Amino acid sequence: MKTGVAHLPLHYGKAPSWLFQRMKRLAKEITLFIVDVYGTDEMLSRLSDPFWFQAFGCALGFDWHSSGVTTTVCGALKEGIKGMEKDLGFFIAGGKGRASRKTPLEIEEVCEQRAMDGAPLIYASRMSAKVDSAAVQDGYQIYHHTFFFTQSGRWAVVQQGMNEASRYARRYHWFSQGVEDFVCEPHWAVCCDQTKESLNLVADESEKTRQSIADLSQEKPEFLIAEGKRANELHLPREHPVPMEEIRLEKLEKIFVQIHEHSPRNFEELLGIRGVGPKSLRALTLISELIYGVSPSFKDPTRFSFAHGGKDGHPYPVDRKVYDQTIEVLKGAVEKARVGDRDKMEAIRRLGHFANVDSSRQSW
Repeated sequence: MKTGVAHLPLHYGKAPSWLFQRMKRLAKEITLFIVDVYGTDEMLSRLSDPFWFQAFGCALGFDWHSSGVTTTVCGALKEGIKGMEKDLGFFIAGGKGRASRKTPLEIEEVCEQRAMDGAPLIYASRMSAKVDSAAVQDGYQIYHHTFFFTQSGRWAVVQQGMNEASRYARRYHWFSQGVEDFVCEPHWAVCCDQTKESLNLVADESEKTRQSIADLSQEKPEFLIAEGKRANELHLPREHPVPMEEIRLEKLEKIFVQIHEHSPRNFEELLGIRGVGPKSLRALTLISELIYGVSPSFKDPTRFSFAHGGKDGHPYPVDRKVYDQTIEVLKGAVEKARVGDRDKMEAIRRLGHFANVDSSRQSW
């Protein structure tokens, strides 16, 4: 139950080493607990839940604002279970910056070792990143991509973008269970504390635009350039979310040739072509609007927001003694459960249930 909102400034920096080491240990114990009791698919489901993910980050003791929580929680979890992935049947690929670009290779390595078909997983990783970097043009540049998957082939994605102008972050959650179509309402959740009008080519309302763009991909590049010039001569409303002056057609001719050579059958195939990015999609969107008279959705996909806070000891410093005790309690519960004693785990589960019930009765 949402009972209040706090707006606090964005803080910079990273988790100190002493805290990150504890985060790794606690993230590992919580993951072992969940996997032992509920299974790997449940862990995927929880990571896909924006509220659970945010609470997980707070429990690990890092900052409360979504920017730091995302990268640090994913990093702590990946480091925490390192060496235990095969036993768990739960794997993590990718990460922040350069690590994100290694995601396909990391998936492939795991799948080769486990005799799994890695192609669908690599495709899911690539398409989720492509959608949020090109098909959803909301002003947030993707810089973090973590791909979680299980032995059964189910997967989840937690990725994040940053708006350089506002210095706000936006987090995108994907869950294989909820993806029926990679290019039509594919997100499990999108979280940000700011919203604005955005070009959203994966909205349900953009179906006609997606089809018209796919139709345009069959046209010769010269035709697209000529129609693009016509669009450039139009006097679009000043508030139009896709300003033509930002599109330089002479630089797009090469990608139009590439699109034509691939002859994609639909929008998803077009989006998957290497080199097709935000600029080429903006141009095709405007051209399709000019020719077919269909307008895309400009609905911001964000559905969740969180209170912000800092990593500088507010609202209170991390209590190292309590933190270490928590790790030991969870570790002991998991170890005992593995030899048949589940009483302690059941007690922790009940405690968590009662804590949730009690907190739901409180308001700020």
